Amino acid sequence: MSIVAKKIEAVVFDLGGVLIDWDPRYLYRKLFDGEEAMELFLREVCNGAWNEKQDAGRKLSDATETLIAEHPDKAVLIRAYYDRWPEMLAGSLPQTVAVLADLKEAGIPLFSLTNWSAETFPIALKRFYFLNWFDDIVVSGAEGVIKPDRRCFDILIERSGLPATSLVFVDDRMDNVIEAQAAGLEALQFTTADQLRQDLRALGLPLA
Repeated sequence: MSIVAKKIEAVVFDLGGVLIDWDPRYLYRKLFDGEEAMELFLREVCNGAWNEKQDAGRKLSDATETLIAEHPDKAVLIRAYYDRWPEMLAGSLPQTVAVLADLKEAGIPLFSLTNWSAETFPIALKRFYFLNWFDDIVVSGAEGVIKPDRRCFDILIERSGLPATSLVFVDDRMDNVIEAQAAGLEALQFTTADQLRQDLRALGLPLA
């Protein structure tokens, strides 16, 4: 029995850590005198688990006030998280954007699946021109579910209008890659733009 190779028709990108350099430390280094105090705050107060709830759809105002009630002595620092959120965006990752540009030039359909608050995502849309290159962007905060939940990938597949096996998903987190594979997508863990270019070329995509 012959084995039929998958034909990749479209590429799906994660955003943070792949195309966009986002990190709350870019803001909080301005607000703390030392790294140790900053890291303690980001670990115990405005931490990843708290931020993920906003990525899953919780209102920023509710998230802020709930956390201030728990840490009233940190109110100013907590409010800064979203009041000064744009300062967490250092910019794009230009080498990966170049890969995206080459795919666009080759006529490859492009999609994005990102864990991002629906309230802050419009800021990124205005700032990063290349986000307009995507045929569609699935934003977790608008859908009410975050990666690696399988439902994110089901939404993506439905919105793309393509078979799961024809999509290749690129993400910097292995747990997201594993779940994408379980959903039937080809999936690559992002490390560097050069490696991504090689990996996509190996899948038959027209990249130099």
